[in-house]
Amino acid sequence: MPKMKTHSGAKKRFKVTAKGKVRGRHAFTSHILEKKSPKRKRALGRPAIMSDHDAPRIKKLLGQVGK
Repeated sequence: MPKMKTHSGAKKRFKVTAKGKVRGRHAFTSHILEKKSPKRKRALGRPAIMSDHDAPRIKKLLGQVGK
């Protein structure tokens, strides 16, 4: 059986932390930024921890199924 390939799009967008959580970017950061407060924009710039519901799907794309 051949090896599983890592999803190229997912590996550019997500990273698994040492504790196994999935880290990625916040949504709503690319445009329509005038109406958002500076505080909100700063917070959106920091990495987001993906929800427990999405994490298994992302890990599968990254080839981390058994971990």
